[in-house]
Amino acid sequence: MYPPNLEMQMRRSSFPPPVLKLRKLATLLAPCLSALCAPAAWAQQAGGDAPAASKPAEARDTLDVVTVTATRRREPLRDVPLRVETLSATALEQSGANSLADYIGGLPGIDVKTDGGPGRGSVTMRGVSNGEQQIATVGMYVDEVAFGSSSAFVHGGVQALDLSLLDLNHVEVLRGPQGTLYGAGAMGGLLKYVTNEPDTSTFSGKVGLGVRSIQDGGIGHTENVVLNVPLSTDVAGLRIAAFNEHDGGFIRATGLAAGDKTNAGDTRGARLSLLLEPTSKMKVRLAATTQDIKRDGTDTVDYDATTGRPVVGDLARALATREPYTVKTRLVSADVEYDFGWARLNAIASTQRLDMDTAQDATALLGASAAAFDYARLDNTIGLHKKTQELRLTSGRGEVEWILGLYHDEERGNVGQLLFGQLAGNGGDMDLQANSQPSTYRETAVYGDITWNIGTAWSLTAGARFAKNKQHYAVVGAGPLDSDNHSDDDSKTYLATLRYSLDKTSSVYFRAASGYRPGGPNPPALDGNLQVIPGTPSSFNHDTLWSFELGYKADLLDRRLNLEAALYQINWNDLQQPMAYGVSTLVGNAGKARVRGLELAARYRASADWDLNGSLAYTDPKLTEDAPALGPAGSRLPNVAKIALTAGLRYSFPLAGHESYAGLNLRHVGQRNAGFDAEGSSVPNFSLPAYTMVDANWGLDLGRWQVSAFIRNLTNKQALLGADTALTAFGLPLHATVAQPRTIGGTVSFNF
Repeated sequence: MYPPNLEMQMRRSSFPPPVLKLRKLATLLAPCLSALCAPAAWAQQAGGDAPAASKPAEARDTLDVVTVTATRRREPLRDVPLRVETLSATALEQSGANSLADYIGGLPGIDVKTDGGPGRGSVTMRGVSNGEQQIATVGMYVDEVAFGSSSAFVHGGVQALDLSLLDLNHVEVLRGPQGTLYGAGAMGGLLKYVTNEPDTSTFSGKVGLGVRSIQDGGIGHTENVVLNVPLSTDVAGLRIAAFNEHDGGFIRATGLAAGDKTNAGDTRGARLSLLLEPTSKMKVRLAATTQDIKRDGTDTVDYDATTGRPVVGDLARALATREPYTVKTRLVSADVEYDFGWARLNAIASTQRLDMDTAQDATALLGASAAAFDYARLDNTIGLHKKTQELRLTSGRGEVEWILGLYHDEERGNVGQLLFGQLAGNGGDMDLQANSQPSTYRETAVYGDITWNIGTAWSLTAGARFAKNKQHYAVVGAGPLDSDNHSDDDSKTYLATLRYSLDKTSSVYFRAASGYRPGGPNPPALDGNLQVIPGTPSSFNHDTLWSFELGYKADLLDRRLNLEAALYQINWNDLQQPMAYGVSTLVGNAGKARVRGLELAARYRASADWDLNGSLAYTDPKLTEDAPALGPAGSRLPNVAKIALTAGLRYSFPLAGHESYAGLNLRHVGQRNAGFDAEGSSVPNFSLPAYTMVDANWGLDLGRWQVSAFIRNLTNKQALLGADTALTAFGLPLHATVAQPRTIGGTVSFNF
């Protein structure tokens, strides 16, 4: 796991000993209120985006009923016995959000840590993170399809799906372990992109244009189009969407690769969806999505870990060579649904490809030998081909309801790496090391749950999932680290929920649920003399957690006030973590952790014109047993603020005879640790200061035309959103992710 093969080559080239133990390079080598929607999107829930003027007067005085698919059924959010938030795609677009960090990064209790920009992030929910994720702890879905790798070998822990708002309906955020219905990697929660279905009855479309300007940065723009075509009335429909987006960038580079706006780039994508309803009982949905993210460089800044200040200036870093990257996503899926009356059958299949090319300036890693080169660069080529099949049978509504499913996943991955340098004085390129790391992952799982509705007040749910996976991982071209290893792993997850309806509009629930991440094989480890160390673990085990949650949900004051509260504790065992053996880094299991938290959320429609929202999350995650590679018992887990909150308001008013609105939203994130204080930790600490940011937006509905404007980071706060500290132990700067400076923009769209 994470073979330090390039470090071995450096040793043979008489590079200094500290380089041999660089954990970062080793890692690169293998792989009281929580918002119900995004801060700038609070006033518009999924399914509730119609202009206020088009709603009956009585409807404008009440909150919209939000429907979600969190439990694999369509049901009102209020009736779902777990914490689910919905983010309206329309409102996110109006707020200027254009990346995963914008969508959910401001939700209390959720962290999006980017490894350089869009498409290179990891998501943490409820504090389930050790700072360096080998395998993701939050699952990703597009409609009914699982996305991304379940293994540790294709950088899946830092490849959270950063899907554009292209023809999305809404985004669902499920907190807490979802391992029973959604499987591996959903131990902290789940993020689900829900797309718009074709309309088989009406021809329609939308064209949109947007522009934005970053203070002291570049100009960005967005163009998008959606076309809905009924092929046969009420029988078949086709929906086509495409977009182009340019990000102007705001990072400045000094050194040999000096330049301005070095993190500028483009994102392009398209989506094709076909809906067939040949009978009243049968429904077939076919979809294909493509998206390409291309950036000229990363959006990180060099910071001094000791002083907490930028090394070469605000929004700047020193580069000997540029660090461009691309992320290409391809997803094709089919969902065939048949309603037998007593149950509904879904047969779901997908094939997906994820290709990522990254470049890292490795000049500083050469130490004293760097003088022989103008620069050195480490290129990674990462490829994943994944196929999934799922059969699911869902009963109709009644006293007893049940779900039974069978899931199969096959993945083929490869990581190719090349370390090369340009000799001093532009003396030409020299390859220093090259290797490849092919891997496979195959999983089969059976799952199900059963709900007993006891009278009109009580309901009891029990569920389980049993999964088995087989994996293969090899290293080729790394000299003594060349290997070919296999592993087998079994896992079980469980769910139990008790819900009690206090009345028709409020309920309390208790939920106990477990989650897991798969284990996998390890390569051999080498000592300082490049000899294989006997007895090192040939594989690592899955880690597991149990979550216990007590919650309350209510629609009060004639559906003008919505309240949610959740109190929970998570117990996490056998934490997966990078562990040093000689000059190699493998994955091992050690230590325990627990997370205690409180989440509160409220939405209040004070009148037909005023909407108020607020949310708060208190999260207290700690190690309860020593984790040798991380820290001792009592250490706080990284990337989570103890206190985070949001507050917002929206005012709707007539303007020149048309419906208009204005909104103001605030989010506060408390101090966070980027790692652990323990000496020798594989994730060294850096304190990330608390910050408060304010966004504003305005919009006008002109019938077929809509106009909106936004200001993100209104006060131009220089906030640190995250930090990569792996190199600080060797005297090198840390890479900090900074908040984008004040950004002003607007959109114009036309519906037909």
